[in-house]
Amino acid sequence: MDGTGALEDALDRLIAAGAVHETDDGMLSTTGEFEAVRDVYRDTYGDAKESVFRAAIAELFDVDRETAAERIDREGVTREELVAYLAVQSYLDDPPDRDTLAHMAAVMVELGPGSPVPEPLPVLDDDTYESFLADHPNSLLSVWTHGCSPCDAMKDDLDAVLSALPDGVAAAGLDGESAVEFRREFEVDAAPTMLLFRDGRLEATMAGRHSPEALEDAFADVYT
Repeated sequence: MDGTGALEDALDRLIAAGAVHETDDGMLSTTGEFEAVRDVYRDTYGDAKESVFRAAIAELFDVDRETAAERIDREGVTREELVAYLAVQSYLDDPPDRDTLAHMAAVMVELGPGSPVPEPLPVLDDDTYESFLADHPNSLLSVWTHGCSPCDAMKDDLDAVLSALPDGVAAAGLDGESAVEFRREFEVDAAPTMLLFRDGRLEATMAGRHSPEALEDAFADVYT
């Protein structure tokens, strides 16, 4: 199997294992379950000292540290590749051989998670939130991030939250990691955060997880 075929096979296996999600239009992203595993290894090896990095490669491929260093230099092995390799190996119930794992790791280095903004919210960013507010002056804008337990918990309540919104109030979400200007403009430093706008002006900010009942009370205060 050539390199392209090996990568395609690796991708198919990752999709089947639930590590990669493919949308109906062919867009690919890693799943939250996989990213939770990758975060564990990134915390350990993402910025590891060279000696720790070499030791990990040596142990992984059953070679001495000098040979590991030579391999790192020769093949341009990166810490992110090590993280992806270990994460795939840990994530899979029945890990394949090293070569297949290496191809899977190469796929995962190129892929990242999709937006943390839950469906069915439209996704805004620093380039689009102003026009959204101009079109929808009464709005609930929410900020979400990956690896955020309160965000994951609040997603379970999202249907109830949206059902509590008064008529005429729009809702959308932003990825807190990328919406830097938005967070700076409205002093958002936590996720999830709910921002209630009336007539285009920010009237209330609710950081952290809140119950649908608490948000419904806030909606009544702001929009009535």
